Amino acid sequence: MKTFNHGSALSDSKSRPCLCSLFVVASLICGAYFISTALTSEEYKERVSRWKMINILQNAKSNKCMEQCRAPRSEALPKGIVAETSNLEMRPLWSYSMQNVDSKKSKSLLTIAVGIKQKDIVDRIVKKFPSSDFVVMLFHYDGAVDEWSDLDWSNKAIHVSAVNQTKWWFAKRFLHPNIVAEYKYIFLWDEDLGAEHFNPKRYLTIVGDEGLEISQPALDPDKSEVHHQITARRRKSRVHRRIYKFKGSGRCDNHSTAPPCIGWVELMAPVFSRAAWRCAWYMIQNDLIHAWGLDKQLGYCAQGDRMKNVGVVDAEYIVHLGLPTLGFKVENEFNATQPNVTQKERYSNSETSAPSESQKVDNRPEIRRQSFIEMQIFQKRWESAVKEDNCWVDPFKQYSFNQSTH
Repeated sequence: MKTFNHGSALSDSKSRPCLCSLFVVASLICGAYFISTALTSEEYKERVSRWKMINILQNAKSNKCMEQCRAPRSEALPKGIVAETSNLEMRPLWSYSMQNVDSKKSKSLLTIAVGIKQKDIVDRIVKKFPSSDFVVMLFHYDGAVDEWSDLDWSNKAIHVSAVNQTKWWFAKRFLHPNIVAEYKYIFLWDEDLGAEHFNPKRYLTIVGDEGLEISQPALDPDKSEVHHQITARRRKSRVHRRIYKFKGSGRCDNHSTAPPCIGWVELMAPVFSRAAWRCAWYMIQNDLIHAWGLDKQLGYCAQGDRMKNVGVVDAEYIVHLGLPTLGFKVENEFNATQPNVTQKERYSNSETSAPSESQKVDNRPEIRRQSFIEMQIFQKRWESAVKEDNCWVDPFKQYSFNQSTH
């Protein structure tokens, strides 16, 4: 007799729906997979197509942009947002007007290395330069900045202070060509200059008419300390570019083509065009702060023929007073150990009472010695650079480097 197992039959009847459900779920999963695979494949093909198109556009754009000159490290920025230059203009904290900025006329820059003892002289110089046409920047080598605040133009000037540094030290660090790119001419003057007979606007008119890229006002020979005869004023002349010397060593005549006979100005009161200053700034050595020897080489920055583009303006002249500045001070003048004595009071005391000879400290002989050492270093660097640069062609081959004297 066949026995019927009721429990087994019940179990089989329950398992069939489960198997069907599993089959349906598996079918749905497979269907979804195939559908998603098909969609993914289409999307992948579209992405590949887009990438190919982007590569084509980038390559075309790259070829087009290869010739574009961009500022180093600005490649990550769109070109239109890159601001490569600046200036020394002060900006208001409010009421900013783009119209006023865009409509301003071109200005020039007057820079002077100053000490408080020459305050009156510098005041007279600055007053000769109208603020509508010139920006003023003072390099304070004695640390006395606040003592200038009583002058009516002081708050409009830029003040930079670093103790016992020369104007060339300041210029290398604060007159980068991209900072002063907006200024048509840069005056890099000493402080011991009398400007009674000097008109800067007329001076720049003459410089423009004569095509002078590097220039200086002539020195009144009767009142000035003249180091180089080429700087002496010629009374009936507007501008001169050369000097004649027929006696002694270093003769200069019509056949002379090199400094100091022609193509040369002194480092005391040079005036540079924007283009000439960009070149000269590169030539200033960061560690040679006296810049001796630089004067003989400035003609290379004359933007062409140094015999035409470098000159001395006779019609607008100055006086070189030859005052002791850097390296000459009163002993203990800056002695910070003196109790309850401010720097201003020390200056006041030094002006009202003449120091005795024992109180004077003159380091100028050491400064002069260092200047000669730096000149020799500069000469060697120039000669080495000429030998190492196989691509450089000297436009003044007949010119040989001669030692500068001051």
